[in-house]
Amino acid sequence: MADVQINRRGLLALGGGAAAAAFLAACSTNNSPLSTSSTSSSPAVAGVPGGAVTFTPAPGTQGFDPLGAVLVTVAGGTLVEVVMTNDQGRVIPGIMTPDAVTWKPDTPLGYDRTYQLAVTSRDDTGRSTEVASTFGTVTPDNLTTASLVSTGGGALTEGATYGVGVVAVIKFDEPIPDRAAAQRCLSVQTEPPVQGQWSWVDDQNVHYRPREYYPPGTTVAVRADIYGVDLGKGLYGQEDLARSFVIGDSHVSIADDNTKQVAVFTNGQLVRTMPTSMGRGGTETVNGRTIHFWTQRGIYTVLDKANPVIMDSSTYGLPVNSRLGYRQTINYATRISNDGIYLHQLESSIPQQGNTNVSAGCLNLNPDNAQWFYNFSVPGDIVEVRNTGGEPLAQWQNGDWSVPWDTWLQGSAL
Repeated sequence: MADVQINRRGLLALGGGAAAAAFLAACSTNNSPLSTSSTSSSPAVAGVPGGAVTFTPAPGTQGFDPLGAVLVTVAGGTLVEVVMTNDQGRVIPGIMTPDAVTWKPDTPLGYDRTYQLAVTSRDDTGRSTEVASTFGTVTPDNLTTASLVSTGGGALTEGATYGVGVVAVIKFDEPIPDRAAAQRCLSVQTEPPVQGQWSWVDDQNVHYRPREYYPPGTTVAVRADIYGVDLGKGLYGQEDLARSFVIGDSHVSIADDNTKQVAVFTNGQLVRTMPTSMGRGGTETVNGRTIHFWTQRGIYTVLDKANPVIMDSSTYGLPVNSRLGYRQTINYATRISNDGIYLHQLESSIPQQGNTNVSAGCLNLNPDNAQWFYNFSVPGDIVEVRNTGGEPLAQWQNGDWSVPWDTWLQGSAL
């Protein structure tokens, strides 16, 4: 494993004549087995011979934090040369204070490495001394990576523009034993400031949303500073993650079953009204499984879109050759749920759009409206469905915004 894993925790610059420098970490690792030593590097220490070198961590230390403070200091003299190498012979670059009394590496260390320090110092009389130290970093039992995705599983990309309801999801590729340790590594910074919170949905996924929709133009920076952190039972972060994105105009669409219309608003202004036909309701039992045909009420977000998309009823348990089964190629499909609810073009239901619900759950639109909405929408836009029957939208379906704020806060591990 390479020694340079990450660039997130900048090492503190050592000022001229500074004693010892400390490293700043974004996460608490108080529950980890990693160890560090403290040291003093005053130019003259009573009872310490001139030119005496002190190592942090102490020689022979094992299980050292790869982000811990590695320091070489000399009392009553100067450092002539410090060479740090890993167990593959690679030289680790470092920086020296201007007064040549303190040295430290300027890159993070690797996991499961052995490091050697070879130091030449000179005391105030000009006598040179050579000393050495060896230490080892922690060996994780396992590593995990984190990715930043939407609630639909699509990547949230650097510099992209998203809707006011976008939910940021940190997805770990391993179950996290210590959710609190992991959550302490996560941060979201916004400009302007926006109140928000992380909420765990399972051991691998933690969602972040603000209390209210983001204001248009907000910049959002998400970080997962997990490298060097024990996330429980010897599971460590493999590398850090950082992404930033921008919130675009407010797009809020309200589909009301009382009117069978979708009203589309941009920044609070009505810009389009679209007749629709939603889920016809009722259920069908197939192979012992009950399938419903409601467009569930609740607050959705746009997840993604495709033109065309193949819609196949067998993907949710309804065989294509059954009484209500289907397999169709559909144009201008904008997805809003994880179980396949779209706003999409369907010419065959135009006579019912605006007056009768006949779909299996999607919101049918005529070609002009479907194409317009497809081009208008970005991931994170709000789509609210009102006054339909059946059960309300569940969180797993893309219902984060249907969760009351007090309930959302209960999902935090901190």
